[in-house]
Amino acid sequence: MVTCSSPSNSNSSSTSSVVIELPLSFPSAPLMPSNLLTPLFFIRSLRVLDLSSNSINGQIPALGFGNLVNLVHLDLSLNSINGQIPALGFGNLINLVHLDLSWNSINGQIPALGFGNLSNLVHLDLSLNRLNGSIPLQLFQLKYLQFLDLSSNRLSGELPEEIGNLTKLQRLSLGSNKFSNGIPSSISYLRELEELDLGKNSLSMEIPSDIGNLSSLSSLSLGKNKLTGGVPASMQKLNKLNSLDLEGNLLTGEFPFWLFDFKDLQDLYLQGNNLTWNNNMKIVPKCRLSRLSLRSSGLQGDIPEWISTQTNLTYLDLSMNQLHGPFPQWLAEFHFLSYLFLSHNKLSGSLPTAFFRSSQLLRILALSHNNFSGELPENIGDAKSLFILMLDGNNFSGPIPQSISQISNLRLLDLSRNRLSGNIFPGFDPQGNLRYADFSSNQFSGEVPTTFPLNIRTLALEGNKFSGALPLNLKKLRNLERLELQDNSISGELPNSLLQISHLRVLNLRNNSLQGSIPKTLSNLQNLQILDLSSNNLTGEIPIEFVNNLTGMIEAPPNRTSGVFTVAIFPFKHFITEFAVNELIVNWKKSKQGLPSHNIDMYFLLDLSNNQLSSEIPASLGALKALKMLNLSFNKLFGKIPASLGDLQNVEGLDLSHNKLCGPIPIAFTKLQQLTTLDVSNNKLTGRIPVNGQMNSMADPNFYANNSGLCGFQIRVPCPGDLPLAPKLQEHDNKEEPSILLGAMGIGYPVGFLFTIGIIFLAGYFNPSPPSNSHRRRRHHPHRLIKQRI
Repeated sequence: MVTCSSPSNSNSSSTSSVVIELPLSFPSAPLMPSNLLTPLFFIRSLRVLDLSSNSINGQIPALGFGNLVNLVHLDLSLNSINGQIPALGFGNLINLVHLDLSWNSINGQIPALGFGNLSNLVHLDLSLNRLNGSIPLQLFQLKYLQFLDLSSNRLSGELPEEIGNLTKLQRLSLGSNKFSNGIPSSISYLRELEELDLGKNSLSMEIPSDIGNLSSLSSLSLGKNKLTGGVPASMQKLNKLNSLDLEGNLLTGEFPFWLFDFKDLQDLYLQGNNLTWNNNMKIVPKCRLSRLSLRSSGLQGDIPEWISTQTNLTYLDLSMNQLHGPFPQWLAEFHFLSYLFLSHNKLSGSLPTAFFRSSQLLRILALSHNNFSGELPENIGDAKSLFILMLDGNNFSGPIPQSISQISNLRLLDLSRNRLSGNIFPGFDPQGNLRYADFSSNQFSGEVPTTFPLNIRTLALEGNKFSGALPLNLKKLRNLERLELQDNSISGELPNSLLQISHLRVLNLRNNSLQGSIPKTLSNLQNLQILDLSSNNLTGEIPIEFVNNLTGMIEAPPNRTSGVFTVAIFPFKHFITEFAVNELIVNWKKSKQGLPSHNIDMYFLLDLSNNQLSSEIPASLGALKALKMLNLSFNKLFGKIPASLGDLQNVEGLDLSHNKLCGPIPIAFTKLQQLTTLDVSNNKLTGRIPVNGQMNSMADPNFYANNSGLCGFQIRVPCPGDLPLAPKLQEHDNKEEPSILLGAMGIGYPVGFLFTIGIIFLAGYFNPSPPSNSHRRRRHHPHRLIKQRI
């Protein structure tokens, strides 16, 4: 609503209105360039201007806002503003009390001159931008400032002692930046501070011992830094504390059990430190916690009984401890629980059916890597709010309950590494939300299941007992990006229908019983970056068309999403939880290795090894410049190695062994600057092994073995025309003899020269005939032989 005022004027019979307030926030507004704001800059009577959530794009008009000298409140948050903050423009707004530029793309440094003039500022929010550099000291002269939020930027440097000048501050948020060194002791002067967030920086040293002087604090976040020492005893004075986050530091000493005496405490995060937990301590909490994280805190034995009194818990993380025993019955009756993490412990027994009946609010359940056993409860589908379900790495057996398909919100399902069996999979809603499903390393059998939502992105079925041909209706899963079917008993030919899943980035069919040839239409999978067809019975040629359109291997595409499943846990701003999906196991440089999912976009691999392929190697393979590993070993490939393979500028591993290749190793291999593993053994190669570049370090004779025509220093076989290799000197020859021999040469030459001249002179005096053998003897002078050896 536009607010106007009508100033009275005794000398005039009419009145005029002036605009003093313009609330122009439109969350659904289309993108708007910032120069469209120009008409507003002529309304100099404005005191309140709200332009938040307008999709304003471009830089802040410096001179324009400088005209609005009467502004008291300016809100430009939640836009697409970029560029730097204009120093001169905002410097004129001396009446400004409230300034909000958060949730934009503003970069550069915070201008010292501009903000130093805003002496009446009470509220300043520059969070969630791209600001860099240090905080200007002028900012700490704003004596009326009560709210300062610079979080989620790229600010760096030390926090200055001048921060203690802001004695009226009630909220200070500098989290998610790059601040370093210690927390200034002057921060204890901020006696009116209610919220302090310095988390997710690189702060080090100890927590100030007098931080307990901040008696008004209700929220303290110092997590994910490098803080050392213990938890200061003075913090026992923070009796108004509602939320405490010290997670992910290097804190030592005994766990501060007195924290449970804070009656108002609701959120406690102390995980990931080096604090010593006393498992014999009897805890009687005076608080009613809502969120508790003691991950990796040294807890042992059963899940602590005192937690049973915290029936208001919505978030509980006890993962990565040494807990054992069954899933407690009292925990199954926590009706408000939304997030439960018990992974990486030694918990055992079956899961109580009552837990899923009472867990109507449960969104994340992570019980991975324990010793749970038995069948999954039939009523697991009663937890209809589940978003993530991770039960991998246990001993669950039996079939998958059909009710699991009724969890309509389920996005991530991991049942891998159990003993689950059966040949009937739940029928998920084709329009369901499941994006990641991992059933690998179980005992499932029958045909490859396809009863999954159409928008599923990752489907992992490897390490089971699936058999038969690949189903034709796999093509309906058209949004699949990662399909893993390795280590099964799948037979038949590669169907053309599979090649219609155009979004595939990872296709792994290793170690099955596939037959027939590689379809030429495989080149339709233009996004492929990892293709593993190794250890099958594929025959025929490597089709030229197969590589021509594999653009995903020709050039690494930018800005792809990683293999990390990120979940924002609302409404708590503190929580953004990452779930790294399971590693992709491949044959990498002569051994099986797991490629971490969060870095999967760094790897480009083509493995056709252990088949019956018989053709020449297509020269077009050299166009796959993004490849890091190429394995064509254990086939029946013949002909010469294409020189174009020297264009694989990123290749680290190249295996052409156990084929029928002939001719020389291309000199172009010297261009492979990233090469660390090369195997061309068991072929019919001839000629000199190339030298220079990385080829000089490819000196393991085993990688050239059984090629009777190869020569070169790498295999200690001289090539025709090479000079014979000099014998090695013994160690004492290399260190002592040269100095002795050189010294002898220095003395021997002048002495020998004078002695010889004397003999010649005497011989000529008594016998005038010329000496016949003197020159020949000098040719074999021992000093000359030594000189040649040196």
